[in-house]
Amino acid sequence: MKVVKLEDIIGTEQEVDGGNWVSRRLVLKKDGMGYSVHDTIIRAGTETHIWYQNHLESVYCIEGEGEVETLADNKVWPIKKNEIYVLDKNDEHLLRAKTDMRMVCVFNPPITGREVHDENGVYPVDED
Repeated sequence: MKVVKLEDIIGTEQEVDGGNWVSRRLVLKKDGMGYSVHDTIIRAGTETHIWYQNHLESVYCIEGEGEVETLADNKVWPIKKNEIYVLDKNDEHLLRAKTDMRMVCVFNPPITGREVHDENGVYPVDED
């Protein structure tokens, strides 16, 4: 059994600021669960290009509102509090925050914790 407190993550190397977002990585690959869990704030007024070619992601919005545009079909999906979106096809997308959005993100496979998006919006796959 493990208990992780958000307050213990803030200000450590498990809090990563990507400019448009800040991600507090709660459960990581090293924890051996087969997925990772992040508490992420998407900053109001931002647009972030993301393409998790190596990961599947589920994102549950617990505060705020914005939208996701899937680039394969240019479909726009409004997102608000108490809604989840699932990127089940490694969807290349744009995430736009109208207000600050607080999201709980689950990644499979798990990330190690220090990843940031590359120029294509991708997290690298960890080969270990």
